[in-house]
Amino acid sequence: MKPIQIIATIGPATKDTDVIAAMIRSDMSIARLNFSWGTHDEHRQFVKSVREVAKAAHVTVPILQDLSGPRIQQGAGHTFDSEVTVITEKDIADVKALADLEIEYVALSFVKDAEDVADLRTLLVEVGSQSKVIAKIERQEALDNLDEIIAAADGIMIARGDLGDAIPIETLPFVKKDILKRCNEAHKPAIVATEMLTSMIDSTDPSRADISDITHAVLDGASATMLSNETAVGTNPVKTVEVMRKVVDEAQRHTNVKVASF
Repeated sequence: MKPIQIIATIGPATKDTDVIAAMIRSDMSIARLNFSWGTHDEHRQFVKSVREVAKAAHVTVPILQDLSGPRIQQGAGHTFDSEVTVITEKDIADVKALADLEIEYVALSFVKDAEDVADLRTLLVEVGSQSKVIAKIERQEALDNLDEIIAAADGIMIARGDLGDAIPIETLPFVKKDILKRCNEAHKPAIVATEMLTSMIDSTDPSRADISDITHAVLDGASATMLSNETAVGTNPVKTVEVMRKVVDEAQRHTNVKVASF
């Protein structure tokens, strides 16, 4: 089986090339750019840095452009505006701003149905991009239309933060498990995201709960696990990637589930 992929978010804590190089050596598979924050110039520099370091290391590290969607920031948290289109004017500007960089993946936030995925594909064609589309599952409408979204997208991201706000929190582990099952049946790769190693944002040691969470994501059939604030702003980004790799590799030794890769 191919190794479980690790997606790490590039941000202020990981913008330097020496840190990016260390994360690549620790087996970061995909670099994520979070477009809820930062400027176009900053993100373009992130892409340049990742590709220069990856080329020097003779490896390929694809870029994932994660669009913010109809997000409404509320202090440290956020919600979304259900009255506006899923692809916002900001999203359109963000896609256009990086279209010439041949980004490998674009993630669409707050997808509700397959039509949203089709709309993003249309936009990508219009700007000359061949990026693949990752549909983020984080609202009830997406669960209602899950099979058609899986069929329409190139991959799925289970964004547990917003999804956990949209459904009873105690059901989240079972919903995650069901989404992974359906993705595997459809031979589509799936990312489990949000708060996977938050215990390491300010510490060199992971919590036992985080280790168990990552392990169950792999056992349930995740193709990839994602680090967000842990690497974007955390104090131990490289160590966090190292720990993630050890845990997913060990978990994969205890399962024979074959998952699709990005």
